[in-house]
Amino acid sequence: MQETLHKIKEELRTELTGNILPFWMEAMTDSVHGGFFGRRTGTGSLDPDAPKGAILNARILWTFSSAALHLKEERYRVFAEWTKDYIFKHFFDEEFGGTYWLLHSDGSLADTKKQIYSQAFFIYALVEYYRLTDDPECLNKAKELFLQIEMHSFDSAQNGYLEAFDRKWSLLKDLRLSDKDANEKKTMNTHLHILEAYTNLYRVWKDDGLKTQLKNLIELFLKRIVNPVTHHLNLFFDEDWTCKSTLVSYGHDIEASWLLDEAAVVLGDSELLVSVRAESMRIAEAALEGLQQDGSLINERNTATGHTDWNRDWWPQAEAVVGFWNAWTISGDAAWSDRSLKSWTFIQQNLLDPENGEWFWAVSEKGEPDRDHDKAGFWKCPYHNSRMCLEMLKRL
Repeated sequence: MQETLHKIKEELRTELTGNILPFWMEAMTDSVHGGFFGRRTGTGSLDPDAPKGAILNARILWTFSSAALHLKEERYRVFAEWTKDYIFKHFFDEEFGGTYWLLHSDGSLADTKKQIYSQAFFIYALVEYYRLTDDPECLNKAKELFLQIEMHSFDSAQNGYLEAFDRKWSLLKDLRLSDKDANEKKTMNTHLHILEAYTNLYRVWKDDGLKTQLKNLIELFLKRIVNPVTHHLNLFFDEDWTCKSTLVSYGHDIEASWLLDEAAVVLGDSELLVSVRAESMRIAEAALEGLQQDGSLINERNTATGHTDWNRDWWPQAEAVVGFWNAWTISGDAAWSDRSLKSWTFIQQNLLDPENGEWFWAVSEKGEPDRDHDKAGFWKCPYHNSRMCLEMLKRL
């Protein structure tokens, strides 16, 4: 077993340092306008005029900061600094606070809306850069974003966080994170990534207000977001937390199972941790509905219509590796570690692109790699796969 784990650890390190990170350093760096290009197609063609999204840039900052922090390699620190400088120059709204949603390829403003999901990712990334460098400017910006979210997005009457605002922080009519989402005021996805961001911020800033809100987020998942019967995550809600969705997202289930556990550990509330770990296991077990014989995790199912998305997008596979391994650490049941390693084998055999680098967007039910969707783009970022490698390197 030790030999097997050592082999897998070397495979993960090689994948991260020999494939994922070099792709972003060599194929995506924009030496003319700064930062990173906004898009490469699924066949590897560069789109130099593509807009540059907030999510992509925040996730790149987190990725290189975390890689430099944990692997202790200067080349990753250089790229983290490159990304941080671009973000500070272009993405922060110095007049009204918060961060912009989208830039043109030359760095000029394209969309100034304040999507709370995006604000959370900048907190997550800025804290990681601070953990690497002790740069006080980054920590201060992360604190500012926390306060902006709490001031404008937190619903003190019904609890939870509202989705999206215009530049001056008026609630938008179109609240959607993407075209495929329901236009509802509260979503599981935004709450999950606020949870993730606040967890990272609490690691370095033991503020009482932050502690209260992090605990509240964990309890919102336990009481409002996790379906008490199925233990899947409900995805969309109106303002008073009435569920407005019949979709099950298996990738979000397994991702939340370990992010909730991590949040409770960082919070340090031993009583709450017991409840969280029990629910984390139930969520992980619910996610097994989407697990296939080959170790892959299908995307989603609509419980009302019966429609199933059988594609295996890249990110649920990455989250399955970490989530199943985390379930093993909680339960001690080796079936979970076996599932984790089988998921990694599926990734190696189906998602890695040996010709153009990085990972394909997805693999179809028939095992065909998806070359139609982006190799890199607004949503295709080095975050889920890099984080999977880094998490597993630490855990192994």
